[in-house]
Amino acid sequence: MGWFTAPDYWLSRLVFQRALAGVYLIAFLTAARQFRALIGERGMLPVPRFLDRVPFRRAPSVFQLHYTDRFFAGCAWTGCAVSAALAAGLDSQLPLWGGMVLWLVPWVLYLSIVNVGQTWYAFGWESLLLEVGFLAVFLGNDEVAPPVVVLFLLRWVLFRVEFGAGLIKLRGDACWRKLTCLDFHHETQPMPGPLSWFFHHLPRPLHRVEVAANHLTQLVVPVLLFTPQPIATAAASLMIATQVWLVLSGNFAWLNWLTIALALSAIRFPHPPPSAPGPPVWYEAMVLTVAALLLWLSRQPVRNMVSRRQIMNRSFDPLHLVNTYGAFGSVSRVRHEVVIEGTTDAVPRLDSDWREYEFRGKPGDPRHWPRQFAPYHLRLDWMMWFAALSPGYADPWFGALVERLLADDPDTIRLLRRSPFPPGAPPRYVRARLFRYRCTSWRELRETGACWERTFVREYLPPTRLATAAQKP
Repeated sequence: MGWFTAPDYWLSRLVFQRALAGVYLIAFLTAARQFRALIGERGMLPVPRFLDRVPFRRAPSVFQLHYTDRFFAGCAWTGCAVSAALAAGLDSQLPLWGGMVLWLVPWVLYLSIVNVGQTWYAFGWESLLLEVGFLAVFLGNDEVAPPVVVLFLLRWVLFRVEFGAGLIKLRGDACWRKLTCLDFHHETQPMPGPLSWFFHHLPRPLHRVEVAANHLTQLVVPVLLFTPQPIATAAASLMIATQVWLVLSGNFAWLNWLTIALALSAIRFPHPPPSAPGPPVWYEAMVLTVAALLLWLSRQPVRNMVSRRQIMNRSFDPLHLVNTYGAFGSVSRVRHEVVIEGTTDAVPRLDSDWREYEFRGKPGDPRHWPRQFAPYHLRLDWMMWFAALSPGYADPWFGALVERLLADDPDTIRLLRRSPFPPGAPPRYVRARLFRYRCTSWRELRETGACWERTFVREYLPPTRLATAAQKP
């Protein structure tokens, strides 16, 4: 079948595969470094407890067969090693079937992690990585030219990521229709970056231009992905430029980076393709069968996109093969942050020596300037943003977090930037308070050196001892 392959996209496939392998590497590294405190045997939401009540059919995972922290660590570090090998191009040194198996390994391992990760792995970019990673299994290596249908399915994913996000904005918060959302977004986004303060202080007319450009990129440009070249390349390039802008303005884990990788697969680079034999029949049959299955499964995301009750970031099958995406259907006008403090006083009082725990990414000390962490994913910091939106988001895990701070749990302390208490000398009491944060003005920044100004709102969790730490906020 001469139409089955697209030799002109050989370099596009190569660039996409190496970028995807890099994202996989970051994802597995994040899992390896954070899992013990979050979902380990003694974590805030232990995997064994989850497996006791959730059957395999609802959450397929190798951990359904066996779980220990050591086994999880082995899987995560194996994922790191395989991802690094893929980034180095090992799949191109193997026969076609061997390259496919090598790409299948990180997908199976990461699916296993996501399906037992619970709240900590409920972000849209987890499903996006799994959907894209599954397609990469069938993209082939140097033995065959890239198959057209898989390239089309990658564009179909990119279309749903962008178009779904554009629709949820228009149907959601009125500020997107009024072009005013960016008056607030850079200040209230979950994880500000080092340039977010400056983006917030851009002139308001420029914010209107940003929102209008966002609507254009998410609602019009994605359609052009399915047009002939060079229009499709221009559309993908515009999407990449938009994603780079988002990378500069905030920390969104690997969402932007994976979207860039998807867009790279749609660009036709001016490079002569190497000669390659025709694809074997078994490979053609497998690719076409998988493509038919994925197109059939796409009916649910399509229904969701056209629905007036569109939902964001939802998987429709336990394998995360085809999903729906979207972000910021509503934008917060005010930033709230939960500040956790501890004291060694025997009796907690308002005037006790309360010392603040400092997180790596979320705002805390008003003078601490945000850092760039993406594509690395600070899961606890992200969930602290949700906890500030509503205590309901924190119900499953916040009490366990406080308990581990009171117990001076080293795995939990490692998730933080700094504990105010030396090792082996934990606080007797921990409390949490809710503050309103706002970006300082240029004058305030010059006078105080603080990028944030914060105001106390209310008590979030009263002073709590180890015996009562499990109570909800």
